[in-house]
Amino acid sequence: MVVSEVRSLLAGREGQPDQLIEVLQDMQARFRYLPEEGLRMAAETLGVPPIEVYRVANFYKTFSLTPRGRHELVVCMGTACHVRGALRMVDVAQAELGISAGETTEDGAFSLERVNCLGCCALGPVVVLDGAYHGHMNPARLRDLIAETRRADAQGGEPDVQD
Repeated sequence: MVVSEVRSLLAGREGQPDQLIEVLQDMQARFRYLPEEGLRMAAETLGVPPIEVYRVANFYKTFSLTPRGRHELVVCMGTACHVRGALRMVDVAQAELGISAGETTEDGAFSLERVNCLGCCALGPVVVLDGAYHGHMNPARLRDLIAETRRADAQGGEPDVQD
């Protein structure tokens, strides 16, 4: 299955090394990580040395070599967020999810990340869940956000989160 899907992502890009980052982005979006087999296929198809493919895959934080959760929770640790309690948000998320930053829950539901800055300092502390920004976060709201996401998963729908 991975092989056929990677082939379709690589179609029409043969011998085009300038397409590497776009291919990796497509692969990350499709699989929620970069499968080793897919990286090898990308190197061969694009004409990029395998070591270069791995270097790029390891350099950018957006890429992961291990499976990511269905939901990605990101906590901003920039200065403005930090002084407004971002570390507490990390502690709450780790306690609620039972994982540390940089890990994925055993059930594959959540991945937790810390980032240096999200560029929306006036909203701090900020967390991003599945690309949606949630500003002026506090521990209770973060617990609710995680709980609502879990409820929506259990019901097969989208979280009903009010900001």
